[in-house]
Amino acid sequence: MKIYRLTFLAALFLTASMLLLVFVFDEVKDEYITTNSKFLSAVGVSTLLLIVINYLVVDFLFNFYGKRQIRKISTILPEEFGEEDHQLNLQELGKRFSDLNLKNTTEIDTMKEMEIYRKEYIGNVSHELKTPLFTIQGYLDTLTEGAIENLAIRDKYLDRIDKSVERLLTIVKDLDMINQFESGEITLNKSRFDVNLLIREMIDLLDLEAQKKDTRISLQTSTSQMFVRADKQKISQVLMNLITNAINYANREKATVTVRTVIHNNKIQVTVEDNGMGIKPETLPRIFERFFRVESSRNRNDGGSGLGLAIVKHILEAHDETIKVDSIYLEGTKFSFSLPKI
Repeated sequence: MKIYRLTFLAALFLTASMLLLVFVFDEVKDEYITTNSKFLSAVGVSTLLLIVINYLVVDFLFNFYGKRQIRKISTILPEEFGEEDHQLNLQELGKRFSDLNLKNTTEIDTMKEMEIYRKEYIGNVSHELKTPLFTIQGYLDTLTEGAIENLAIRDKYLDRIDKSVERLLTIVKDLDMINQFESGEITLNKSRFDVNLLIREMIDLLDLEAQKKDTRISLQTSTSQMFVRADKQKISQVLMNLITNAINYANREKATVTVRTVIHNNKIQVTVEDNGMGIKPETLPRIFERFFRVESSRNRNDGGSGLGLAIVKHILEAHDETIKVDSIYLEGTKFSFSLPKI
């Protein structure tokens, strides 16, 4: 049988404690045996003393054993454990492992989510690029196989090829812009300008497109001029994307798109509201994701890249502002944001 030093010391201490109890008992038995209450008191005190001694001995031995075991396994502890962790007891070390396990589990879950997002992103980019590329390839094949001789068909197919190329360029430009925003490569060129005038310019620019879809765009404002300080070119893109989306999603006769500007808390609040089909509550939290489409087929046919609202969100975040959206399905949608008033 192998004798362990620690076990031997424990046995020695416990034996000494019991011998001490026997010695005390032997000393007091003759004097107090006739007095029952004093005898019981002496036995009680001795028992209590034995419990305290045993507790101290066992506690010391457990701590000593625990730290020795921790020192033994310190060579295989993860890098997250420092020298100070070698002084922990087993209970504290267990909690440390539990915290580390929770942290690693959270990181693994985050990595899994990122991997899923990465796959979705690559799939979406491939799909968005593939659609116009296949369209171009199909029309080119048809033209080279003889359709080029028919001038009417040739012009029609070339026009469709031109639109597909334009859509490809839009996707690439939007992707490049988002990449620049996320990498911090875009800087804002802020200036003072009249946001109402900019909105009127955007409405004039999109009026023909709105007429094609029987949609009326209007500006409602309490003051003819409202000056803000922001990047004019970027804000014009925000307005362009929001108003274009409102026109495309109207999808009903006599649709209306109303742009409102009001002064609120020393800021100019801009709201773009339509009476279109609205967005279902379950899809509302995802509309600012890249390539997310409320209704994929319709929006793709309208030439959208699926990046417009993501770009809006990035531009406003670069201005330290946020974009808000409220929508009632089948009744309409309202986007709103604020800019610093000057």
